[in-house]
Amino acid sequence: MGVKILTVDDSKTIRLIVARAFKTFDTEILEASNGVEGLAVASREKPDIILLDFTMPVMDGMEMLGKLKSNTDLKSIPVVMLTAEAGRENVTKIAKMGVRDYIVKPFKEELVVERVGRIVELMPRGATVAKIRRYDDPLNLLLVDDKPAILEQLRTGLADTPWTITSAEQVNLSLIERITQNPPDLILASLSLPSDAACTLFQKIRNTIKTQSLPIFGLSVKTETDEQVRAQQLGFTGIVTKPIDFNDLKAKITRALNLDTTYKYFERQANVLVIKVPTVCTSVATNEIAANLRLQAKEAVDAGIDKLVMDISRPKSVDVTMIELGLRVVRLCQELSLKYIFVGSEPICRECINFAETKDWRFANSIEEAVGQLGGGTRVSPPKEPVAG
Repeated sequence: MGVKILTVDDSKTIRLIVARAFKTFDTEILEASNGVEGLAVASREKPDIILLDFTMPVMDGMEMLGKLKSNTDLKSIPVVMLTAEAGRENVTKIAKMGVRDYIVKPFKEELVVERVGRIVELMPRGATVAKIRRYDDPLNLLLVDDKPAILEQLRTGLADTPWTITSAEQVNLSLIERITQNPPDLILASLSLPSDAACTLFQKIRNTIKTQSLPIFGLSVKTETDEQVRAQQLGFTGIVTKPIDFNDLKAKITRALNLDTTYKYFERQANVLVIKVPTVCTSVATNEIAANLRLQAKEAVDAGIDKLVMDISRPKSVDVTMIELGLRVVRLCQELSLKYIFVGSEPICRECINFAETKDWRFANSIEEAVGQLGGGTRVSPPKEPVAG
């Protein structure tokens, strides 16, 4: 899948320049003419990067940026701000809001490609793509931090993964040689290291061909915004704030390394595509399912599959994100002419009856029963209420 680039700009000329700049790369260009449209596209498509104009009608770039950063599902999307020469005084303000870079208009196509290429990996169209790694593949993560407690926290917080964490307490020639000779998959470097060592390490790694695309995250106390802004301006892959939210960290690592997570949620059984909603249905999980849903369904249809089962029996209750995901599945099944049904526990079925959006969902008690019902084309009703007394 190509890199999704969203350009939000009221100027058709700018949008055309951006589209033309990336025509030789494996990218999907999305467009919006103001912040309202931009937020809608970002919510629906989950782009890999957003090029955001500062001055627009309806909703300007500053307001849209604020809404992006306050949205749990969208706040990690890197943003490059587009600003006119007269808007340079706004750079400090937008930098503190978490933009990754800015470009002054007018700009050449080569510049926008270079800046975006610092943040996401751009592949030429038709290039041979390396085998995509899975989330459960072994990875080697390097922590550069002089506080031993952080290493223990990482090992505990990532204990449910097969990833190995090695560490170094300082940046020196030996560490740089170690990284360049045997690069880890990803580096976490503390921005509070003495003598600006994390930034020095970043620059050394970026200046070496073998490691120039190595993902590097800056570790920082949440309130230390100045060091975070500097790291973002240098081009760090992202910022991880302390105390560490490990669900967020796993999501960032998954995104940075383009790890395949579909096996956790999608499975083909005979002539049926099964979507498995995990027991703990976090926003990360629903986002990963939503991001891969259309492609998985289209590939299934292309392979001759005409049935879909969405298994929501594991979670203990239904929430808004699960309902939205289910409705998205229903719409896609209708679009692709897939027969579909849900699998749910009795409590889940009863909850769904009480929501206007889900009261007509069809349910079965197990995947086997669901497959049988779809094969027979028979509607499966939610379980009946027990008779009182």
